[in-house]
Amino acid sequence: MDRFTESIYTLIVETSTNLPDDVRRAIARAKLTEEMGTRASLALSTIGENIIMAQDDQAPICQDTGMPTFFVRCPVGANQIEMARQIREAVVAATREGKLRPNSVDSVTGKNSGNNLGPGTPVIHFEQWEKDEIEVKLLLKGGGCENKNIQYSLPTELEGLGRAGRDLDGVRKCILHAVYQAQGQGCSAGFLGVAIGGDRTTGYEAAKEQLLRRVDDVNPDPRLAELEAYIMENANRLDIGTMGFGGRVTLLGCKIGAINRLPASFFVSVAYNCWAFRRLGVIIDPVTGGITQWLYRDGGELPELGAAEGIAGSEGSRRVVLRAPVSEEQIRELKVGDVVIIDGLIHTGRDALHKYLMDHDSPVDLRGGILYHCGPVMLQDEKGEWHVKAAGPTTSSREEPYQADIIKKFGIRAVIGKGGMGPKTLAGLKEFGAVYLNAIGGAAQYYARCVKKVEGVDFLEFGIPEAMWHLQVEGFAAIVTMDAHGNSLHAEVQQRSLAKLAEFADPVFV
Repeated sequence: MDRFTESIYTLIVETSTNLPDDVRRAIARAKLTEEMGTRASLALSTIGENIIMAQDDQAPICQDTGMPTFFVRCPVGANQIEMARQIREAVVAATREGKLRPNSVDSVTGKNSGNNLGPGTPVIHFEQWEKDEIEVKLLLKGGGCENKNIQYSLPTELEGLGRAGRDLDGVRKCILHAVYQAQGQGCSAGFLGVAIGGDRTTGYEAAKEQLLRRVDDVNPDPRLAELEAYIMENANRLDIGTMGFGGRVTLLGCKIGAINRLPASFFVSVAYNCWAFRRLGVIIDPVTGGITQWLYRDGGELPELGAAEGIAGSEGSRRVVLRAPVSEEQIRELKVGDVVIIDGLIHTGRDALHKYLMDHDSPVDLRGGILYHCGPVMLQDEKGEWHVKAAGPTTSSREEPYQADIIKKFGIRAVIGKGGMGPKTLAGLKEFGAVYLNAIGGAAQYYARCVKKVEGVDFLEFGIPEAMWHLQVEGFAAIVTMDAHGNSLHAEVQQRSLAKLAEFADPVFV
């Protein structure tokens, strides 16, 4: 199969940069559902614009390309060892070309391999079948939504819903709770793959396999089809909305399967996937290795996703331009809901940097500065200059143990991220005069175009995603969701959605 590596490389590039037809249609329906001018509507418009940018530039839709997970079905007698070797070769090439972010990290040393190879990465699932063709499906699921996966062991007590028993109604409650606990941190509006049964390992595997179903299919089991329809209707009544801003659309798809279990165990495993639902598939000729058919592409007319309105062009909220160094007076004037446009210097910082800064000085002066929770995709040219290929926000909640202390220690005035932060950070914002700005999760091309120059980098030894990048930006738009007066949109949405969740406590499927 001389062309197999090339075919896998093409699959990787297309999956990373070009959303499948069924996902595009789901996002288009969400845009039509939301009321124009709301935060959720503005976010969806930005998402639509980002999808088109990624397709046009053949660049990653979201900078977090996840842990590449391949599902391969091949004829009996096919050389799986050779196919795995060629898949790894294609992964290395796609990483080198900036289509995948280097995401494989040694769990003991913390060192990034730099090429997405290492023990356990990429993930390759092989299965034999009786067809004389090879099917390869690829799922690129980022860490933000991966962290919102959840597994329940029934019976259990669930916040807002009470007891969930060992029956279909208990499963219903678990799925609703899974949507609630994700809030906006998994880049909602999102998709769910759910598995009923199995053990702790096979349950999660089966849940991810449900994500391989088409968004518009119908479950062959009428009981599960009814449950899927119920979840789609009622999860969208929780008012969590896109990015957790509140709104009519929280869930874009829900697929449920069931596998047998042990008598002593009753697991419900939920795989949460963000709106950037990157999964595609191909049929490959087992002789030549060439692609003969694309999966999840039906050739039908695709909806218009270009932004009629976006955060940067919002007219319904107060717009404020910030340029570092930012004064405390400027920050105290900001309120939740304000749209902030950033021009000038910002600095990226993720998990490794936050941990480091707790006990060390910063290599640059951060007083009045702006810190961006971001792990970009970066490429270096022949002259040694770095260029941003994708640069959306990462989930901020991971930095909750550090953020208030770092704001105090270094005099930071603004933090950009997604999904909001907790009470410790909120108290720190109020005490020290800073704000949290929510950028649109997954909009990696939208924000990459705001970067006009890479001024430099520190801590490259942490790996490209965890390094501290110094970026000159222009027109970088985000929404104030936590201000210096103790107000948090995220806390408000969570409290409101919990009250709505409680409305579903009574049994439905009995």
